[in-house]
Amino acid sequence: MNKFLKSLFFSCFVAILSGWVGGFLYSHWFGKNKLVEFIPAKAEYQIQNVAYETVNNALPQNFVLASKQSTRSVVFIRTTSQTYVQYSWMDMFFEDEQNGYSKKQISSGSGVIYLANGYIITNFHVIEKADKIEVIHERHTYPAKLVGIDPSTDIAVLKINAQNLPAIKLGSSKNLQVGEWVLAVGNPFNLHSTVTAGIVSAKGRNINIVNSRFPIESFIQTDAAINPGNSGGALVNNTGELIGINTAILSQTGYYAGYGFAVPIDIVKKIANDIIQYGEVQNAFVGVEVIDVNEDLAKKLNISDLNGVSITQISQDGAAKEAQMQLEDIIIEIDNQKVTTKADFDEIISYYKPGETISIKAKREDKIFIFNVLLKNKEGNVSVLKKVIYSARSLGAELEQVSKVEREKLNIESGIKVIKIKDGLFRQIGMEEGYIVTFVNKKRINTPEELENMLEKLRGRVIIEGVGTDGRWKYYSYYI
Repeated sequence: MNKFLKSLFFSCFVAILSGWVGGFLYSHWFGKNKLVEFIPAKAEYQIQNVAYETVNNALPQNFVLASKQSTRSVVFIRTTSQTYVQYSWMDMFFEDEQNGYSKKQISSGSGVIYLANGYIITNFHVIEKADKIEVIHERHTYPAKLVGIDPSTDIAVLKINAQNLPAIKLGSSKNLQVGEWVLAVGNPFNLHSTVTAGIVSAKGRNINIVNSRFPIESFIQTDAAINPGNSGGALVNNTGELIGINTAILSQTGYYAGYGFAVPIDIVKKIANDIIQYGEVQNAFVGVEVIDVNEDLAKKLNISDLNGVSITQISQDGAAKEAQMQLEDIIIEIDNQKVTTKADFDEIISYYKPGETISIKAKREDKIFIFNVLLKNKEGNVSVLKKVIYSARSLGAELEQVSKVEREKLNIESGIKVIKIKDGLFRQIGMEEGYIVTFVNKKRINTPEELENMLEKLRGRVIIEGVGTDGRWKYYSYYI
């Protein structure tokens, strides 16, 4: 037994000694030629600590100030809408709210105080179907009036009867840089005055979510957490200046999954000012449809540069046609501002009004052309447009005539757009807001008054033809 223990101890001693000698020899002979140099743990900790202290001393202090300045300018918006549920055609004549055919729905969102005298900006989709809108600010509840909307950017302007409100300080989205710190301020999940932080992940994002025939999508992308209820709220920089209106999230679940999107404030300012001044956005039209230049198109046009947008359609009486622009011209600059994508093109044009002249630089067969284009409005002229809404009480709807630009896009001669649906015939037959009526019982409809008078008088089978919000031909039929 003693002999065995002696043998065991001797073997352990030899192993330890061999390891120590081997390590000493390796570090002495090969240590000076090693390829990887590890930072000592203590030094690594010191570097991390210095970086943390730098961030801790700079950014959170700015975030606190930005939060204080911006949260007091963000409001809570509560909407009430009435939804009619129809189970059979007899419900049109025997509506019974107690049986659940008429359903009240309460929704919420956020808004931003734009002017101290009560003008508030939010998203169109926040108040789209609302019969009643309320704004809650610092525990005070105000009834709100809808001043105007712009479906092409999903922006709406409200007005409340209040003075000396803390209007938010406006920044500039043009000067915003990718990588800058930003705060998203809003009311997610009914949690008032919530602030989340992130960075600008990208600019000029087109994600095809705006439900409009003329969408303007050039979103600011951020990883600041945005959730349901944040819509219409503020995206601010680290000094508390408004740089965007939070509008959408990229998610398969409907909840925050990494990225949110905001309408740039430079676009919002132009829209809000137009609505407040005219009641209608004075959109400028070049009179073209454009697409991004990709590799396939570049091969077809025999060009090497993929920057710019190519013209795929030109309006017959549009501004581009008058300036002698042609199909497949590639627009690369507008007033010395580079155009790389369709999002760039849409954003730049959104800053202008009808009647203004812009300089467009374009390539055609490897030659550069400069076109002076006089921008037009949606009716094909340069006058200031006022929104004209016809209230058809017997139909329970607000109507307006479809513009020339939209008629040309849809290839229709005339049309009446359903702007708002209340209690009445249109709600009972399940008609959607945004639907365009073109024919009733095969007769062309030219004015809102004509539509209302005809539907009041008709008896028997009635067939309404027109274009749905998805751009497809759609019918509504009922018997009276």
